[in-house]
Amino acid sequence: MTLTPIASKKAGGPSPYLALVLCAGLVVGMAMGARHVQGLFMLPLLAEKGWGRESFSFALGLQVLVWGLLQPVTGLLADRFGTGRVIAAGCLLYAVGLVVEAVAGSTGVLVAGTGLVVGVALTATTFAVVYGGLSRLVPPERRGTAQGVAGGIGGFIQFLLVPAAQIGIGSIGWSATLQVLAVLTMLCGGAAWVLSDRRAPAADAAGRAAPPVGPVVRAAMRHSGFWLLNLGFVSCGFQLAFLGAHLPAYLKDAGLDTSAGVNAIAIIALANAIGTYVCGRLGDFYRKKYLLSLVYTLRTAAMVAFVALPLSTTSLYLFALVMGATWLGTVPLTNGVIAQIFGVRYIGTLFGLVFLGHQLGGFFGAWLGGLVYDATQSYGLMWGIAIALGLASIVLNLPIRDRSIEHRFEAVPA
Repeated sequence: MTLTPIASKKAGGPSPYLALVLCAGLVVGMAMGARHVQGLFMLPLLAEKGWGRESFSFALGLQVLVWGLLQPVTGLLADRFGTGRVIAAGCLLYAVGLVVEAVAGSTGVLVAGTGLVVGVALTATTFAVVYGGLSRLVPPERRGTAQGVAGGIGGFIQFLLVPAAQIGIGSIGWSATLQVLAVLTMLCGGAAWVLSDRRAPAADAAGRAAPPVGPVVRAAMRHSGFWLLNLGFVSCGFQLAFLGAHLPAYLKDAGLDTSAGVNAIAIIALANAIGTYVCGRLGDFYRKKYLLSLVYTLRTAAMVAFVALPLSTTSLYLFALVMGATWLGTVPLTNGVIAQIFGVRYIGTLFGLVFLGHQLGGFFGAWLGGLVYDATQSYGLMWGIAIALGLASIVLNLPIRDRSIEHRFEAVPA
């Protein structure tokens, strides 16, 4: 893979490919990394506050629900006013939410910071906006690779944040560690200017301006593949939110040392860096809908084996390796299917609408995990639901009609 300039940042001056993917990976890595380590904060936070697991789980569940409900709106803002501005605002808002979580004196404040504020911030600092900007700045034949490289960089940052957060919790405390994460997230806003796509081409080679958003969204709503992607994404959100919030607690309940949970989360993050790149790269050569079904097959099989076999550090680390390799590989593939069918002009808006299914699943994955545990003192039911949803997603992606319909949208003279 040659790192060469592939998009113009300013008239007469190329924007290096390396700068694009590094900045995209940095923003996504910090945003997803600060969220990825939330499971490490749950037990020390609740132990100090004396709250039940359901309160923290509800905050994380609300976070993914807000993220999903508002993602189409934020995606549209990025499509209309530019990716860079939206990312910069999101990084600042993310920092505010982490500080509120760090100083929360009641469950209501915890829900406001972790659930509402961070939920809104995630809409501006993750896949729909960042990958949408890359899709406009990168030629079609390189989009999958660009998103895969950016995802790989982001996954490696997530990996680094796991031991960093654990060391911080043990040395300066969970609250101070959250505040350090807030500062780092705010500083990432400086990378936003590199991803500005305000100067991306607004017209095609024939001089026709892009169509208004209304006809594109209406066409998506009438397309069966759009809804199949949405439904298939439900299991992805459910599985990731459940494991991200509850895996460390599940392992501790099973008698494993705390370090096992930390190591598992770190393995997931590191494998995710490789898996996201590989999935994005493969998406440039093979039909993405089949790759999506394959990802869900591998992930679901890993969950079945994990709950069926005796729990040990070996089985845990193998499970974490497979889950990490498929963790966010669905994102560049799903984004690629949308771009393939509907084009990239409103990719942020359309991916945001599909992402709603992912986040609805995430809300129930995080919240129900705590609710079910408090009611039954077991996560058994949650594993069963996660596996069933994975099986459904394997089937849902296969019949997607992925032929482009971009030519159907009426273009107007520029």
